[in-house]
Amino acid sequence: MSEQELNQLNNPKHIAIILDGNRRFAKKLMLEPWKGHEYGKEKVEQILDYAKDLGVNEITFYALSVENIKNRPKNELEYLYKIFREMFRDIDKEKINKNKIKMRFIGNLSLLPQDLKEQCEKIEQETKDNDNFIVNYAVAYGGRQEIIEAVKKILKNKIKEEDVNEETIENALYMKDQPDLVIRTGGEKRTSNFLPWQSAYSELIFLDKFWPEFEKQDLINCIEEFKSRKRNFGK
Repeated sequence: MSEQELNQLNNPKHIAIILDGNRRFAKKLMLEPWKGHEYGKEKVEQILDYAKDLGVNEITFYALSVENIKNRPKNELEYLYKIFREMFRDIDKEKINKNKIKMRFIGNLSLLPQDLKEQCEKIEQETKDNDNFIVNYAVAYGGRQEIIEAVKKILKNKIKEEDVNEETIENALYMKDQPDLVIRTGGEKRTSNFLPWQSAYSELIFLDKFWPEFEKQDLINCIEEFKSRKRNFGK
C-alpha cells in the first residue's frame, strides 16, 4: 500500500454536501441573485475531481429541494433548470466511462420539466453499470417526502407489519447509501430536510463560506476534521 493510500485509509468514503450560498455570493459581487448558480455549477465540477483525488468513493450534492421548486421565483427556477440542462448536456462521456463514474438522481423527478427529467433518466441509464465512483444529485428532493414515498411503497407491496424493519425502509428510499460526512456551506447550521434517514449517524460540518468559495483545501480540512472525531454509532 502506497503512502498516499495509507493517508486516505480513514477518509470518509461517502460525502454529502448541501450547496448553500450561491445567491448570497452573487449579491456580494453585485450580480443578480440567480447568477450565483453559475459559479456553483463550476464548483461542483471541480469538487468531483478533488474528491476522487482524496480517495472518496461517493459524493452526493443537494442541488435543488422540493421547497426550492415551490418557493423560488419562476425566473430563478428557469435559470436553474437551464444550468442543469447545460451541465448534464456537456458531461464528458469519455471521462465518465473511462473513470467508471455512476450518476444517479434522487428526488421526485416528476416535479421537473419533462425534458430535464428525461435527460436525468437517460444519464442514469447510460452510467448504471459503472462501479468506480458514484455521484448522486439530489434534485427535486425532500427528505420527509422521501420517507412518505417509502411508506407508500411498502404499503403498496403489502409487506406484513412484522416484516418491516430498517432494511425494508432503506430498500424503499430513493437512495439507501449513508454518507459518512455531511458538509453544509453558507453559514446556516441545519440540514434542511436533507437525507434525514441516511444521515442519522453522519458527522456534520458547517462552514461559513459560500458554496462558490469552497476550495480543495476546505474539503481537505473537512476530511481531517472528520478523521479527528470518534464515531460511536450510538454505543
